[in-house]
Amino acid sequence: MEDTSLIEPIAEAMDIGKRAVEATLFAAEKPMTIAEIRAYVGDELDVRQILADLQEDFQHRGIVLVRAGDRWHFQTANDLSHLLRRERAELRKLSRAGMETLAIIAYHEPVSRAEIEAIRGVQVAKGTLDVLMETGWVRPAGRREVPGRPLIYATTNEFLTHFGLQSRRDLPGIEDLRAAGLLDPVDMALEQLELEAEAEAEAEAQEESDESEEREFAADDGVLLEKHNESA
Repeated sequence: MEDTSLIEPIAEAMDIGKRAVEATLFAAEKPMTIAEIRAYVGDELDVRQILADLQEDFQHRGIVLVRAGDRWHFQTANDLSHLLRRERAELRKLSRAGMETLAIIAYHEPVSRAEIEAIRGVQVAKGTLDVLMETGWVRPAGRREVPGRPLIYATTNEFLTHFGLQSRRDLPGIEDLRAAGLLDPVDMALEQLELEAEAEAEAEAQEESDESEEREFAADDGVLLEKHNESA
């Protein structure tokens, strides 16, 4: 007869750990990272494995466990969400400029305002980026280490959650966009940016070379003048 004296306590501990993670996610006001979950349930649990087990346990339930980026949360199963829609809030429609700006940031992040404008071919109104940040879909992601150190932007985990993406890899592929005729202007804009950057770098290098030659010529001329005076 198999001795279950050790198996049962281990199984019970694993069950308690799974229930603790489940309860933590249910009570959370927003999606949580693994580190945030561990702050509640302790470091001794294999939270990553528990999340995988819970995701499998709930895959055919009315609610499912979803990962968006590096965060986890429970939500209504997609095929049942329509049952809960009794009242529909009127949402402010995102403008075409906002959608184009959001798409550019999603596919090319992190990008600066100047890079967005180069791709779109028009200036980006300050309000457009403000709206995207107010929705929680776009965030400042630091500054580009170039002259002027412009602010750069990237998407957020809320963006992934809203559009049902686990990561940016789930965005439509480049070939899909090219087939739809949506990528060529972007490619041309990026290529133009690269050409302009190369031309600017070459011009700066040439300018430095010219200045160096002028300094060398002035130094040589001074030496010749000094020798001529000594001869006189």
